[in-house]
Amino acid sequence: MGGEEGPYEDVLAELGEVLARLPCPGFAHAPHTADVLIVARGRSLEEAFEQAALGVYEVITDTSRVEPREERRIEDTGMDLYQLLYRWIEDLLYYTDSEGLVFSKFRVERIERAGEGEEAEYRLAARAWGERFDPERHQHRTIVKAMTYAMMEIVKENGCWRVQFVVDI
Repeated sequence: MGGEEGPYEDVLAELGEVLARLPCPGFAHAPHTADVLIVARGRSLEEAFEQAALGVYEVITDTSRVEPREERRIEDTGMDLYQLLYRWIEDLLYYTDSEGLVFSKFRVERIERAGEGEEAEYRLAARAWGERFDPERHQHRTIVKAMTYAMMEIVKENGCWRVQFVVDI
């Protein structure tokens, strides 16, 4: 191996550069060997989850051209924040797959921890707005097939929440 860097080290180095430029709130697509690494920041955990969703839909289309015509309410639970983030993005992608919706506006109303000990869970209440994908008006970028736990992180740093994960394309 003799000190050679592989593709994973390259991804981590480029991720560091992306993080150095990423504002709070904001999102970015970072290099990844085969899929897309989403990195999002927010002043609150809720805002970071909103930015993460926007980052996913920017992979799919130009969200500035998506009108907030239809609203979907989403309520999720997870045994931890990682599972909650996974389910949040997975539910949004479900509406894309089943109803042909693309989203451009997200409002995570609350993320809270409920219960004690092994019974504790995290809960999310949110809304997303968008419309049916129209190839005449919406740019077709890349199909996001699934959410993954790959490279997933949820951390608070320098007064800002950062969430990151890989989507399968």
